[in-house]
Amino acid sequence: MSRHARQRLLDVQAALEAIDAHTRRGDLSDGLVFDAVRVRLIEIGEAVKAVPDDVLTGEPDLPWSQIARMRDHLAHRCFDTTHAIVAATVTQDLPELRRAVERLLEGLGD
Repeated sequence: MSRHARQRLLDVQAALEAIDAHTRRGDLSDGLVFDAVRVRLIEIGEAVKAVPDDVLTGEPDLPWSQIARMRDHLAHRCFDTTHAIVAATVTQDLPELRRAVERLLEGLGD
């Protein structure tokens, strides 16, 4: 794997850690927390778009294209984004994304 792909996976991890920190500070009903989480979800989608497909096939059960498309939705249709979608993403989808990224990074070694 290229250094670039590894760095983008590390970017996803950093965004996941930031989301955890934001949600520890408050609920998504707080506008600042919601906005901070939304920006980090955009970062995740952007990073995923930069990871080569041959790397992402190492975790075929994740909907990588949907993750990338969510970035587009959050960035370009921000007024159409409901708290329920972001909340469901944070609670239901991000734990599996975190595990998948960890496995991909472990498979790369140093």
